Amino acid sequence: MTAPIPDPRPPAPRRRSQLLVAAATLFAERGYAATRLDDVAAAAGVTKPIVYRHFASKKELYLALLRRHSDDLPRFLADGEIPSGASDEELARAVLDRWLEYVRDNRHAWLMLFRDSGGDGEIRAYRSAVAARARAVLVAFIDARSTLPAAQVEPTAELLRSALAGLALWWIDNPGAAKEDVLAVALRAAVAVADDGAA
Repeated sequence: MTAPIPDPRPPAPRRRSQLLVAAATLFAERGYAATRLDDVAAAAGVTKPIVYRHFASKKELYLALLRRHSDDLPRFLADGEIPSGASDEELARAVLDRWLEYVRDNRHAWLMLFRDSGGDGEIRAYRSAVAARARAVLVAFIDARSTLPAAQVEPTAELLRSALAGLALWWIDNPGAAKEDVLAVALRAAVAVADDGAA
């Protein structure tokens, strides 16, 4: 009896992940409108029918990437511990440091979320939902650890979210900038906002 011939194709989850990685790069570089499924197939080294086996449309593929990013958001704050009595400055430093690490590891997702304006209403709504989720993560993090008055927590989180989104894009465009320098500038801004709010 002869041994069965192994299937040379990668398992479905690995193939799906391979397609997501290729698509993330293309969407980040070209935007939603200019990226075709033919391009994704070529970048992944597969045929277009293989792409369709995993994703029914370009929109479904794009939304899968946005969903993955949204699901990852709470994790960037859960990777380390901050003492419960941390000062506002220590809290800001920890949040900003983790955010920059997250951006560095998820460059393509950031470009898709904050620079690409392509897609239909559902895609734009999903981008807005991701921004709201990021704000909610920051609200929960700040609220649990900060001495800010309750009425200032959500607007502080939104200011921080907006500033960090812009900072992330700047850092992506300036990869030679040292993380510590970017962190120092962001920390000064965050502490200034907190000081103004407490005044």
